[in-house]
Amino acid sequence: MKHLKYELYRNTETTIFEFKSIGPNGEITKVIIFNATQSKEIYNLAFGDLIYDEVHKRYILDDSIITNNGDRNKILATVASSVYIFTEKYPKKMVFFKGSTLARTRLYRRALSINLEELSETFIIFGSIKNEFGNVNSVPFKSNGDFFGFIIKRKEL
Repeated sequence: MKHLKYELYRNTETTIFEFKSIGPNGEITKVIIFNATQSKEIYNLAFGDLIYDEVHKRYILDDSIITNNGDRNKILATVASSVYIFTEKYPKKMVFFKGSTLARTRLYRRALSINLEELSETFIIFGSIKNEFGNVNSVPFKSNGDFFGFIIKRKEL
């Protein structure tokens, strides 16, 4: 993505990334985590603010916070950058993601749509839909699709 990006810090397995959002509300630590799912080919992308949970006395990822730090596009480009890095290390793995709200899922669909030409050079992109039985199926991504989530797969060379 052609937007500016924040500098990413990652663990040795390239499954946890951290960066700082900088804006009018200060410096906010953001975290991206790639978690294995029941399907060994698919990893879930979790993204949010790193906050301290006073009750459990540990840091957690909170994907419900709206920080309004004025850097949405830079944050989305940084998250996309982590997907490039993760799938470069694990080219056979697919990445599933969705918003924590319907509005965030629509935001992700718009970001994919706006950057589809560039993203399609490296990835095959699918939309996830639920059928009448609640099962999730993947279909080719369409900019106007009504999706539950998205799956990205790196193209084979």
